[in-house]
Amino acid sequence: MKQSQLFTKTRKEAPADEQSLNAQLLVRAGFVHKEMAGVYAYLPLGIRVLEKIKKIIREEMDAVGGKELIMTSMQRKELWERTDRWDDENVDVWFKSALKNGADIGFAWSHEEPITDMMKNYIQSYKDLPVFVYQFQTKLRNELRAKSGIMRGREFVMKDLYSYCIDEQQHKSFYNSVIEAYLRVFERVELGDHTFLTFASGGAFTQFSHEFQTITEAGEDIVYLDRKKKLAINSEVLTDEVLNQLNVKREDLEEIKTSEVGNIFNFGTKKCEQLGLSFINEEGKEQFVHLGSYGIGITRLMGVIVEHFADERGMVWPVSVAPFDVHLISLCKDEAEKKQADELYEKLQTNGIDILYDDRDLRAGEKFADSDLIGIPKRIIISSKTLAENSVEVKMRDEEESVLVKIEDILRK
Repeated sequence: MKQSQLFTKTRKEAPADEQSLNAQLLVRAGFVHKEMAGVYAYLPLGIRVLEKIKKIIREEMDAVGGKELIMTSMQRKELWERTDRWDDENVDVWFKSALKNGADIGFAWSHEEPITDMMKNYIQSYKDLPVFVYQFQTKLRNELRAKSGIMRGREFVMKDLYSYCIDEQQHKSFYNSVIEAYLRVFERVELGDHTFLTFASGGAFTQFSHEFQTITEAGEDIVYLDRKKKLAINSEVLTDEVLNQLNVKREDLEEIKTSEVGNIFNFGTKKCEQLGLSFINEEGKEQFVHLGSYGIGITRLMGVIVEHFADERGMVWPVSVAPFDVHLISLCKDEAEKKQADELYEKLQTNGIDILYDDRDLRAGEKFADSDLIGIPKRIIISSKTLAENSVEVKMRDEEESVLVKIEDILRK
């Protein structure tokens, strides 16, 4: 992509109404546009990061047997009434409306009910199980607070996976495989050393759940961490009973601020009983399906990555989710040199390197400031000075020193 053809522009000042660092930087760098509190449009650079995150998660969900689908965001009232989750007293984040015919509908904050109801068309026998399905879906939640940028939105993208199993044993096996898959996801986005499996409340889902909490001062949660055991307990469930259950001592726990980047829930058979999802087992008897639910907030994870890696100059993207592999910055002035810069851009592109090419007619300082703000991990600078040595300057975003590399060696480098 040529930067001169990118319609977004960087901004020197953060929006006055943005308190969170992630939103300030993402808006300034042209990754997102704020529509209203808790609601953001994702621009070309932002979309590229989201797609990189989704690709990692898709690979891990496929690896544990997940099959991808996509459901509608429009929800039938009667389904949620059957599970007692339509009432605002029980679930306080609904957005609701009415169709022209007067029927009430909701806009999806989660999908356990409709996916489970759909599965009645496909699960009749034990031979049909297990089933693991997931989606990348826009969720809508009428949050009271929306001051954390894309880390807490009223509209956001989630990966939600649902498991349908014969019994508790089969469910536990898959549940544990998802824990490992989630840990691989966070490792691949370079948050592995800072993200911990956390014992937590199930909220509107179940009595208890597991969360994946990432250490960040921008987080809204307080958890108590046992670093040796790599296990954390959310403050909302920190009781003597839970400590005993997890074989953890209070004096070994460290209080830290975190942000939840993933969660998993065990529903048992209750929701399938409420919605009538059963199957005929090997003995010819009717049995209810065992349900699990597994979520990762895609846009929230993007925000946490920004908060975790950013420095005083801007964002610093991990290689695995950066919008581009390389930021090529041309400081060339005359036409012959500009042509050489163009040729280098084409050469890199042709060889499969994902590249943002700053071909704009701006001062070097402006280009470097924009590059720091955008945060692409590797920078290549081509100028009259480097061309005099038939070279380019190569620098990592999070390092101060740069090296001179011959143009003929740049692909290997």
